[in-house]
Amino acid sequence: MTKRIILAVSGSISAYKSADLTSKLNKKGYDIHVIMTEAAQAFIPPLTLQVLSKNPVHTDVMEEKLAERINHIDLAKETDLFIVAPASANTIAKLAHGMADNMLTATALALPSTTPKLIAPAMNTKMYENPLTKKNLKTLQEVGYQEIRPKSGLLACGDTGRGALADIDAIIEAIDSALTRKGVYDE
Repeated sequence: MTKRIILAVSGSISAYKSADLTSKLNKKGYDIHVIMTEAAQAFIPPLTLQVLSKNPVHTDVMEEKLAERINHIDLAKETDLFIVAPASANTIAKLAHGMADNMLTATALALPSTTPKLIAPAMNTKMYENPLTKKNLKTLQEVGYQEIRPKSGLLACGDTGRGALADIDAIIEAIDSALTRKGVYDE
């Protein structure tokens, strides 16, 4: 049975890497459903991820194409794994505080507690190391999110430090591992 993954893309320069992630996950046989924040769409067009995922991209929590379905609720019910990659400081803060003001955060809030949830931060080093961001990530870990730590290096802003999106292969490895663990618990 094909595993369904929601890839939630938030506003970060690393959003362009979601195309490679989507493509590689699709080639592994996963059914990828992409959610994008408005800020993410400024970095990469939804059409790119639609073509690579072979599924419509969800961008607006208020857009309901079918009257008998509530899109963000149904997406949450029908997924095997939820991942935010890249996860901006803003999206991390919204998730940690239970906000549901866009398609990404509303879907996340509607996820069953048993759904594996991964988060791959990507931001400036100072933002990542900020005590508020650390507190928000800790809050998310306490409610079941697994962090895929960003890597250190030269960032898009010119600073050097931890904050670059984890390597795509490391993200895929975390996804495979989380789905394997879920499979063990499902039996």
